[in-house]
Amino acid sequence: MKKNTANKASYKEQRKLEAQKQQRTTRRLIWITVIFIVAIIAAVIIFQPKAAPVEIAYDTMPSLGAANAPVKIVELGDYKCPSCQYFSQQLEPQIKKDYIDKGLASFHFMNFTIIGPDSNTAALAGQSVFHQNNDAYWKFYDALYKNQGDEKVQWATPQFLVDLAKKENLPIDYDKLMLDITSKKYQNEVDAHNAFARKNQVNSTPTLFINGKKFDNSMDYNSIKAAIDKAVKGE
Repeated sequence: MKKNTANKASYKEQRKLEAQKQQRTTRRLIWITVIFIVAIIAAVIIFQPKAAPVEIAYDTMPSLGAANAPVKIVELGDYKCPSCQYFSQQLEPQIKKDYIDKGLASFHFMNFTIIGPDSNTAALAGQSVFHQNNDAYWKFYDALYKNQGDEKVQWATPQFLVDLAKKENLPIDYDKLMLDITSKKYQNEVDAHNAFARKNQVNSTPTLFINGKKFDNSMDYNSIKAAIDKAVKGE
């Protein structure tokens, strides 16, 4: 009887040891699998091809700075967008001071009309002013954002936009501006801007493209500066 009890105890101990061994083997296999998967993910991240810069017709848009500047920055914006107002008043002047005025970058504007119907009206006005006088456009750009109304209210009417141009004493033909807005003369250009935004997965304004590469953190100047600095170095 004692012998049978001893055999049973030995058998249980053996099964316990085998189970522990199997657990250790299973844990090793799990860790090996995890390490293998992590290595594959890391390799994909490291060696995946970088997205090529998108082609942008810079000479068809309002521009600040030297045409041959090594860095080209495009803002996709909506004149009714409060964040775009902040960008135009707080961040764009810093970009101008640090890069545009030094010949390191040029700055361009493209419409992305996402707020309301009069976003499109304001865009038509901007395009009209640009086609009449590129320098006057930038005064209009500043004035539009400084006089921006509530985004939930349709304030960017043709009359408001023409009156604003007159108030700023822009050197343009005001009758032509009114006609261009009401006839939607440059609607094809605004539509092309919106199509560009959709094609390149732009989901908010303002969004920047720096040398053709989309940059989403457009509300933080330190991040913008770091991205422009990389572009200046050709990275």
